Amino acid sequence: MTEQTFGRVTATLPNLNEPGLYLTNVTSLESGRGVVQDFRYSGADLRDMDLTHTRLITGGVTGLTAKRVHLHDTRVDSVEFTGCDFGTAEITAGRFSRVLFRDCKLMGATLTGPTLDNVVFDTCRLDYATLTGIRATGPVVFTRCVLTEAVLERCDLSHVVFDRCTLRLTDFGPGRYHRTDLSGSDLSSVRGVTNLREVLIDRHQPSELAHALTTDLDLTYTEDLEPG
Repeated sequence: MTEQTFGRVTATLPNLNEPGLYLTNVTSLESGRGVVQDFRYSGADLRDMDLTHTRLITGGVTGLTAKRVHLHDTRVDSVEFTGCDFGTAEITAGRFSRVLFRDCKLMGATLTGPTLDNVVFDTCRLDYATLTGIRATGPVVFTRCVLTEAVLERCDLSHVVFDRCTLRLTDFGPGRYHRTDLSGSDLSSVRGVTNLREVLIDRHQPSELAHALTTDLDLTYTEDLEPG
C-alpha cells in the first residue's frame, strides 16, 4: 500500500508494484466464483459490462472502454482504474476501499448508495453525474476533477476533499458536508450554497459563495416564474 496526502486528508491506496505481488492478465472481470483477485485487465472495448455481487481484489484496470457499465452490490478492494471510459455508468450499493480512479470518464454516471473508504478520483470527468446516498466512511478525494452540473443528493461527504476541481453549476443538495474541504476549488457558480454551512473554505471564498448564492437565488426565482 501507499499513502497520498491531499490537504488535511491522507488516503491509503494500492501499490501494484510492491515486491512479491504478482498480477495475472485476465480477459474478463466476470467470474463464476464471483471473485477476481490479483489481476490485470487492459484494453477492453465492450458494449456492456455488468457486474453483480462481484468482488474485485488487488488489481489494475487500464484503458477499458464500455458503452454501458452496471455495477450492483460490487465490492472493490485495492484496485486502480486508469484511462477508462465507463460510458453510461450505473453503480448501485457496493463498497469501494483503497481504490484509485485516474484519468477516467464517468460522464452522466449514476452512483446510488455506494460506500467509499480511501478512494481517490484523480483528473476524472464526472460532468452531469448524479451522486445519491454516497457515504464516505474513510478518506475520499476528488482532485483535478470536472463535475460540471453534477448533482449530489443525500450524501454523507464529511471530511471529503475537493482539490482544484471544476464545480461549475455543481448542485450540492441536502446532505452531510461536515468539514468537507472545498478550499482548493472555485465555488463562485456552485448551487445549494445553503447546504454548505459546515464546509472548510479559504479566507477569500466567502465572496465566491456569496456570488453563488445570489446567482442560485436568481435561477430559482426565474424557474419559479416559468409557466407550467
